[in-house]
Amino acid sequence: MRHFDLTAWIGVAWLALAGAAAAFEIEEDTTFAGTGSAQISVLSTTDTQAFAPVIIAFQKDRPDVTVRYVVANSQDVFSAVQDQAAFDLVISSAMDLQLKLANDGFAQGYSSAATTGLPSWAKWRDQLFAFAQEPVVMVLSRAGFDGLPLPRTRADLIRTLRDHPDRFAGRVGTYDPQQSGAGYLFATQDARQSDTSWRLAEVMGGLDPQLFTASGDMIAGVQGGRLDVALNVLGSYAAARLPVGGDGVIVAPQDFTHVLLRTALIPRDAAAPALGQAFLDFLLSEEGQRLIEDETGLPRINEAALAAGPHLRPIRLDPGLLVFVDPLMRQRFLEEWTAAVVQP
Repeated sequence: MRHFDLTAWIGVAWLALAGAAAAFEIEEDTTFAGTGSAQISVLSTTDTQAFAPVIIAFQKDRPDVTVRYVVANSQDVFSAVQDQAAFDLVISSAMDLQLKLANDGFAQGYSSAATTGLPSWAKWRDQLFAFAQEPVVMVLSRAGFDGLPLPRTRADLIRTLRDHPDRFAGRVGTYDPQQSGAGYLFATQDARQSDTSWRLAEVMGGLDPQLFTASGDMIAGVQGGRLDVALNVLGSYAAARLPVGGDGVIVAPQDFTHVLLRTALIPRDAAAPALGQAFLDFLLSEEGQRLIEDETGLPRINEAALAAGPHLRPIRLDPGLLVFVDPLMRQRFLEEWTAAVVQP
């Protein structure tokens, strides 16, 4: 296996990037050394360990290119691009923030055989491109539901929680949309999709729910016996961490299951846009898509899989995503969500 130089902080550190108007908080900063002087800088919300096989495979085709891979949370990624930080490709799970960057003129247009081959729902204006799709699921504890049927829809979950409040009090977890970009995206998309989400929010609010900022922590809560329900968990994380036949059960709600699109864009201020384009094309190539699915655990872009599961509904890259990014709309939504879920 190719060796790479890891320069990462335990915890987080502050990095002031050249050309940026402000510092932003990073989690990992890793250099995959190439043989030449060319360098691409990638800013991402995906962990280095998960993405390393893709980078190493890219360098087999371009051994001359050094890849600098920086990991930050979705809000910091968004802020860094707005502040014109020097990156050549930006990868994020926050579809709404990525779309706002593109809509506000922070992304370059690009078209190639790889990008034109994407389904229409997986790209936006030749500026934002999806390279992975993953369902947003529930993780349930078999032991916690002992003697009760496992819910298969949100309506099932509402009935079960409402009928057994003492049993599930303090044992339901979900994202805190005030602290988590992904959590905010999922909560707003739930509200767009069905009024059932507000009934579920109110029922959870009466059970003293636990709020989280990461899917991994929710999954660990179920594994550790502290939670019976983890709502709106990234399916790829759950599948990677939950043993087959164990206590944790992954349920894709049959009423509707959101499908998150992980997206990439080439920033307007990229120093090496041609390398950003080359890396993007590799992500969308057959080899790149195979590696994404087999090595990172992220499902590849696959229209057939969506057609086979009518309950699977991709969160669309359309202007509707921008509605809840508006500061006033965001404030209003969070006030309503807080009133429903964080009950006195």
